[in-house]
Amino acid sequence: MERDVVAELDTGVPHSARVWNHWLGGTDNFAVDRAVGDDFANLYPDIVVVARQSRAFLKRAVTHLVTEGGIRQFLDVGTGIPSAEHTHEVAQALAADARIVYVDDDPLVLAHARSLLAGTPEGRVDYVGASLYEPAVILAAAGGTLDLERPVGLILMNILGHVPELERAVAIVRELLAGLPSGSYLITADGTNVIDGPAFEEAIGVWNANAPLGYHLRHPDEIARFLDGLEVLEPGLVPCGRWRAADRAVDEYGAVARKA
Repeated sequence: MERDVVAELDTGVPHSARVWNHWLGGTDNFAVDRAVGDDFANLYPDIVVVARQSRAFLKRAVTHLVTEGGIRQFLDVGTGIPSAEHTHEVAQALAADARIVYVDDDPLVLAHARSLLAGTPEGRVDYVGASLYEPAVILAAAGGTLDLERPVGLILMNILGHVPELERAVAIVRELLAGLPSGSYLITADGTNVIDGPAFEEAIGVWNANAPLGYHLRHPDEIARFLDGLEVLEPGLVPCGRWRAADRAVDEYGAVARKA
């Protein structure tokens, strides 16, 4: 990790990216993150299942885009702290020349990424510090690594729920997709409130009361707005554990869709 970020780390304050890392079984977290994560899990035990099914869904989706869709470029926005089988590991294991750009606006996350991630010699892995609210900035920076005239796999995993207003979230997706050519894909997933909504909503309410970055559970019909105008791949927008798998359904819905 970069020295200036290490010096600024406050290991007594929980960090959402490190808490998620804990739920994924990662080691890039501190005691306070594990304590907060465990407290959340006491209110909503399925959060660990949500986190791990989300990562498994991402792996299956990236695998499909590389092997069946011919995608060799990925733009992963809101990457969080890297853990096992991150986007570049999955993609480059299948196509060594794949290029991946990770985007996050948290210096801590980017420091972790730069210290932990390394791509193949044939491909490339780069990192962009930018906000989800700045699609034009993201696209301009990603264009230094990716060929934006060729199809790209856009990844928006568990980040659009941080945007309070649904219309604003939809507009962000539209602007990012508008900068990508036909044949590009969207991989997206976020927390929902239709399977065990009350328990998840209670836990999220406690989180939002104490965390600087809130999160908003959405009905699948709202998440479906992100897919408007796209060709949604089978089996559609479904619980992540049911996207080309047979795990039990929990409150995390995901989909993969193609831009015509």
